[in-house]
Amino acid sequence: MDNLIAPAGLKKGIFRCLKAGTSPEFPEQGTPQGGVVSPLLANIALNGIEEIHPSIRYADDMVIILKPKDNAEKILERISQFLADRGMNVSKSKTKITATTDGFNFLGWHFRVQSNGKFRSVPSVDNFKAFRQKVKAIVNNSNYGSKVKAEKLALLVRGWRNYHRFCKMVGSRFSLYHIQRRAYEVFNRETKNDRYTSKKLLDKAFPAIPYSENKHVNVKGSKSPFDGDITYWSERNSKLYDGETSRALKRQRHSCGHCGLKMFGEERVHLHHVDGNHHNWKAKNLLAIHESCHDYIHMGKRES
Repeated sequence: MDNLIAPAGLKKGIFRCLKAGTSPEFPEQGTPQGGVVSPLLANIALNGIEEIHPSIRYADDMVIILKPKDNAEKILERISQFLADRGMNVSKSKTKITATTDGFNFLGWHFRVQSNGKFRSVPSVDNFKAFRQKVKAIVNNSNYGSKVKAEKLALLVRGWRNYHRFCKMVGSRFSLYHIQRRAYEVFNRETKNDRYTSKKLLDKAFPAIPYSENKHVNVKGSKSPFDGDITYWSERNSKLYDGETSRALKRQRHSCGHCGLKMFGEERVHLHHVDGNHHNWKAKNLLAIHESCHDYIHMGKRES
């Protein structure tokens, strides 16, 4: 971050957030926990802590990587002093030392080095429980019809599976076999035992998302989305997709097939069928385009 020069507009927005507070009556309270700007400010405050010892950090969540010869207490003292200089402290209740062979949780994942030396990650128990509760709330909601349930479940399941797509996702738990079975029973009851319709709803509610264990592509060195290297970031973002979308992006040199701009930023990539026939999967009929461009194309068709 030291060599990162943020655009003036972003700097201005950050300073406004710092000065604004959360309530005119209580300006000293600062930003609320879980607020949009909270992780940004945490990254600013903790910039430089990575120089104390090799670590992995996301906002204010941090994993210190220790070797057998490292003195954990001394490293923790240095980190505590670093935080104290900035008016912060280490949460003792959330800090623990554990062997990688025993595993640890971080950002909704459980990481562990197996006895054969292979590194493995799966969704953490708490993360899966929270996800399951959300699914159950939709499936058991009597205010939703089967079609609405399927649509809401599809968004939830796709997001969860995409988040964990670089984990090991085999087994009845992470394949969601038991959850799907329960949803099918509900769909079948609501459609009056129409198994064909229930199966179609189930396929829609639980879209298949491929996973590639430990295949995540790391960001190179000190690369930043603000460094102006649009080619690098558009190509990197393209690697987040697979199948026909990935092949279309490569054919188009990671540019939008509609507006021609690079696939840069957080906007999702959609696969557009040029002739409108969603059964025509020939390469010449498929375009990878921005989500907003996709909406614009279909909006124009509706108006005409």
